[in-house]
Amino acid sequence: MILWLNGTFGAGKTTTARELTSRIPESRLFDTEQVGYMLWHVLGKPRDFQDLPPWRGLVVETARQVLDHVGGTLVVPQTVLDERYWHEIRTGLTKAGIPVRHYLLHTDHDTLVHRIETDTDPESIGARQWRLDHLADYRRALPWLREAAETVDTTGIPPSRVAELVIAGLGVGSSGASVVPGVSGGPATGSTGSPTG
Repeated sequence: MILWLNGTFGAGKTTTARELTSRIPESRLFDTEQVGYMLWHVLGKPRDFQDLPPWRGLVVETARQVLDHVGGTLVVPQTVLDERYWHEIRTGLTKAGIPVRHYLLHTDHDTLVHRIETDTDPESIGARQWRLDHLADYRRALPWLREAAETVDTTGIPPSRVAELVIAGLGVGSSGASVVPGVSGGPATGSTGSPTG
């Protein structure tokens, strides 16, 4: 299974992913950006690695091979704002027979700006302006993201609680309706990866 944590920069994806992997047995963090960095090494760094078709295919194939090798759950904290790219990845995972739960970690604009501007991680400081510049892309992607994912509002909630909500949300019934406060909308995906709601 894959738990894909989507959302813009500052939504708490990476911290929540660490919380999830510490709580879910046989789970591992799969940082798909590392696939992108490998491609930059091979192909050069002309643009966002998500724009490179091999990135999307390699994310699927890497997930498939890792899960075939060790089983369990992969937790993927990765922003994907281009609906075409998400469709390509989700379709590839579905064809590989990998169940996917897609969560949108969302918070209000002011909180996002505050989190980005006060993030002291050395990598984050260097990417601060890039992250702020991409908030408009996130706002434009929100309509399809809200339809494609189960939304967890992270405003004012610590990552440990967000992880609890995601874990509790794994019990969402076949109707796709959430039974957990704080988790809403979006289709659940069954073993075939197709919407069950």
